[in-house]
Amino acid sequence: MPSLEHIIYASVATQHFGSSELAELLQKSRTSNERVALTGMLLHCDSDGSFFQVLEGEPAALDQLFQKILMDKRHSHVTLIIREPIAKRSFAEWSMGFSGVSQAQLRKIPGLNDFFRKGSSFTELDAGRAKNLLIAFSEGYWRPEHLGATGTWA
Repeated sequence: MPSLEHIIYASVATQHFGSSELAELLQKSRTSNERVALTGMLLHCDSDGSFFQVLEGEPAALDQLFQKILMDKRHSHVTLIIREPIAKRSFAEWSMGFSGVSQAQLRKIPGLNDFFRKGSSFTELDAGRAKNLLIAFSEGYWRPEHLGATGTWA
């Protein structure tokens, strides 16, 4: 069985990503990730243009993709938060899961609410808070049943 790792990183976009640009980015990412057996998820915070991403797979494939990300002019402040071996994939069913998120939504996540209340960005997350964000995602904070009538988390 091949070894698995995940990397968790954050970055800030150097350009605005509207819905059509995000759709194009996701389509290309999903296609290339499937080719090299990478899985993961991506969060985008439109208010500050930051991204939070988890990628999981074999170390060589992760190295190659992360080097491309570091060279991509659409990213700035690329911050590697965690890189570690994993026993199994958390996002095995997704070549790239995605959700947009607002600062207001982030402020409602237990363990992160104080951090985002200060206006902090994904690029300032430490390993513990990054893992809290992963837990919130896996527990469904981005699913419609967690949203109230106003479109924010209930």
